Amino acid sequence: MTTDISPKLAQTITQSRPYPEIGWVNEVVGLIVETTGPVAKVGDICQIELNDGSNQRIEAEVVGFKPGKLLLMPYGDITALSPGCKVINTGRPCQVGVGPHLLGRIIDPFGRPLDQRSKPPTDAYAPMDAVAPEPMARPLIEEPLALGIRAIDGLITVGRGQRLGIFAGSGVGKSTLMGMMCRQATADINVIALVGERGREVREFVEQNLGPEGLARSVVVVATSEQPPLMKIKAALAATAIAEYFRDSGRDVLLMMDSLTRVAMALREVGLSVGEPPTSRGYTPSVFTFLPRLLERSGTTQAGSITGLYTVLVEGDDFNEPISDAVRGILDGHIALSRALAQQNHFPSIDVLESISRCMVNITRPEHQRAAGLVRDALATYRESEDLINIGAYVRGTNTALDKAIQVKKAVDAFLKQEQQEYSDFADIVDQLLKFGQQLQ
Repeated sequence: MTTDISPKLAQTITQSRPYPEIGWVNEVVGLIVETTGPVAKVGDICQIELNDGSNQRIEAEVVGFKPGKLLLMPYGDITALSPGCKVINTGRPCQVGVGPHLLGRIIDPFGRPLDQRSKPPTDAYAPMDAVAPEPMARPLIEEPLALGIRAIDGLITVGRGQRLGIFAGSGVGKSTLMGMMCRQATADINVIALVGERGREVREFVEQNLGPEGLARSVVVVATSEQPPLMKIKAALAATAIAEYFRDSGRDVLLMMDSLTRVAMALREVGLSVGEPPTSRGYTPSVFTFLPRLLERSGTTQAGSITGLYTVLVEGDDFNEPISDAVRGILDGHIALSRALAQQNHFPSIDVLESISRCMVNITRPEHQRAAGLVRDALATYRESEDLINIGAYVRGTNTALDKAIQVKKAVDAFLKQEQQEYSDFADIVDQLLKFGQQLQ
C-alpha cells in the first residue's frame, strides 16, 4: 500500500536532520578554527560546544575547506576553545529577523537589541546573502530624493534608488553629514549600518547626530571595532536585508553604510586567514567580488526603492586607493568631502567640483541643470585663478568669466554652507540656484 504525501511535506522530510552532523575541533590558527567534520557547505552556521561543562555554544560560519577539514570563523570570542570541542552543523545559512517592529531600534547583525530594550518581535526571517534584482526588472530612476542639504540637492541631486559613495578622510564631518541626511531625507525609512565604529561613537551618533526624530523612523545595525571581522561583514549584509524587506513592503528606503571600507578590511582579514593571496595593497580577490554583489542589491524594484549612501574612508586623502577606485566604478556617483574646506570651517565640507551624480540629468529640469552647470563653471574658474586673486595680481576686467565668478563667490559659498540643524526645502534650493544662474549668464 502506498501513501501520497504533499510536496511541501516531502520537502520538509528531505530537509530535516533527525541526526545531528557532528565534528570536532582540531586546531585554532589566528581567526580560523580547523575542524574534522561535520559535513557542511560554505556559509553554513555551526555551533561549537565548549568542553568546560557549561553547555555554552559559540556560533561560527564555514568559510572554507582543506583536505579532510573545515575552516570555521567564529562570531564571538574563541579564548575558551580547546581541542576536541564538539562541532554541530545547524544546516542553515545566516539570516536576520525582519518586521515593522525594528523601527526605532538599535540592534546587532543578528537582531539582538543593543538599546537596553527587549528583543523586537520578528515577523519573518530574511537571508543575509540575497540576490540583486534582475537588471531589466528595475524601474528607471526618474524622481529626485530630497536630502535637505543645499550642496547635494542643488548640484549633486540624488534620485530615488540611486547609489552614491561619500568619500572622506577622517575628521571632515562625515558623521554630521550622515545625521543631517537621516533627519531631513524624504525617504520613508532609514536603515543605518555602523560598521567598525568606536563604541563611544555609536551613542554619540544616535543621540547627537541622528536625534529622536531621526531614530523614530530608522533601524540602526551596529558592529563595533573590537568585534570579529565576520560580525562587521554580517552588519553590512543584515542592514541590506532589512532595507530589502522594507522596500519589498512598498517603502522608499534610505540605506546608509558607514563605512564600506571597514567592510572591505574585514573581508580582507577573512580572505587572508583562509589562505587567499593578496593582490592590491593586501586586499584579496574575494573583496572585489563581494563589493558589487552587496552594492547591486540596492536600487529600484516594482514595489519600492533603496537609495544607498556608502561612506568610503580614503587613506591619507588618497581618492585613488584600491577600494575607492573599485567602489567609484560600481556606484552611480560620489560625494567628496574636502579636508581643505573643513579647515576653512566650511561645513558640510562637500567639494562639489570633485563630486558627481550620474542620475542628475534624468531627474532634474533642464533649467536646474543649466544653473548647476553655470555655478560649477564659476567655482572652477575661481579655483584656477585663486592664487592670483589672493595676492592681488588679478586686474578686474581682464576676464569676464572670472569677474562674474568673483562677484558671486561669497554668495555661493554661503549657499553651500549649512548648519547642522538647518533644513532647506528642495524647491527653495532650486529657486536660489536659478538666481545664481541668471547672474552668471
